[in-house]
This record gives sequence, structure tokens and C-alpha cells, in this order.
Amino acid sequence: MGSSQEELSQSASVRRLMRSRLPRDFFARDHVTVAKDLIGKLLWRASEEGLTVVKIVETEAYGGADDPGSHGYRGMTRRNATMFGPPGRAYVYFTYGMHHCLNVVTGDDGQCSAVLIRAGEPIAGIWLMYDRRGVDDLYDLTSGPARLAQAMAIDRSMDGADLCDSEIGISAAAPSGSASGDDGETEAARVVAAPRVGLSRDGGQLWRFCLEGCRFVSRPRPWSRRASPGSGASATRRNSGSG
Repeated sequence: MGSSQEELSQSASVRRLMRSRLPRDFFARDHVTVAKDLIGKLLWRASEEGLTVVKIVETEAYGGADDPGSHGYRGMTRRNATMFGPPGRAYVYFTYGMHHCLNVVTGDDGQCSAVLIRAGEPIAGIWLMYDRRGVDDLYDLTSGPARLAQAMAIDRSMDGADLCDSEIGISAAAPSGSASGDDGETEAARVVAAPRVGLSRDGGQLWRFCLEGCRFVSRPRPWSRRASPGSGASATRRNSGSG
């Protein structure tokens, strides 16, 4: 009986998430604007193992030929083709021979741009995330793009998945029970903009967006006194306007 109740509860949760799934128009905008507006939204993944949900607390925006830090800087390849559209697709790449990272494709179809989902706050399916990650620290589960992908069982097989119509999606608002206790409206005023992590040739654009003070944000955190000048120390607070 317990298993049946859990399945019913998960089915109801998935239906609620699908009803509030972000439309394609949300993604068909400038990558910097989308990166900022994704803070506080719910990323979810339904699988045979169960449902996992995180609240997005950190993103990075990437362009195309105008962005030396982007995979699309030198044009389209077999590896980065998904990044060129259409918007609202998942761009998943494999890096360092062991890690996967999830990006959201943005802008117009044929234009190269995407948003890297760097970190999230676990909301649902937390024990499943613990099993997949093999760690026992809540703040280690999804604080980093590779950790998040592993916790949510996201790999290259999901490259090109339609976030508007598949088993993975992004929905509008975080439930009131999230650990940070915030809703989307209050979080919009708490978004910090900083330089992207690990890039030295990108002109210093403030294209990394984080939920200020959130312990689920990956290191180096922009508000940390220990952050070095090249790792996000020169952070500014942005309101909910366009970037």
C-alpha cells in the first residue's frame, strides 16, 4: 500500500509541475535575461526510479560567436549542435571524461546561446539524489553543474530533450516548503550577478547569476570574502529587469 501511495503522490506532483511548465517563449529570449529569470524556478526530472526536483539557485549565460567562453564560439560542431536551437531544449555535454552538465538552449532558432544550470536546492526526491551521488551532505548534492546532473540522472542521452514536452522540464514557482523559505517574487530582488567561473578570456561579463546568501550555490560564492578577483568577487546585485 505504501508503494502505491508513493506512486500516486509522485504522479500528482508530476502533473502539477507539468501544468506550470515554462512555455517555449520563456526560453526564446536573450540568454542573459533567461539566465537571470531562471533563478527560483523548478528544474525537475521524472524517471522510473522516481521524481527529482531542485530549485535553481545558480546559472551562467553563454552566447555564440561573440563569446570566447562559449562552446559555440568557433561555430557549430556535432558536439554543440543542440546549442543552435530551437530554444527550450536541453544541451547536455560530457566534460573531463567523467562529468555531465545541463544547459538550457535560448534565443532564436539557429542562434547559438544557452544557460548552464550550475546549482540547485534539492526539493523532492532527495533520498534518490543521495543514492545517486553517494554522499551524505545535503549541501553537496546539487551544488555544482556536474553534481546536479548526477543527482538528477542527466546524461548525454538527454541532449536535445524538449524541456517543454518530455520527462525533464522547468516549472514556474518553488513550493513554500523550500529550505530557503522564499518565493519567486522575493528571490528576484536577491539575484547577484558576477563573472563566470574559470574563464579569463570573456571580458569580465557579469553573466553568472546566484541567489544571494544561498548555501546551495557552488564555490567560489560571489559574496565570499575569500573569493579571488577572477572568480566572482566583483559581484553586483541586479533587480528583475533585463540584463
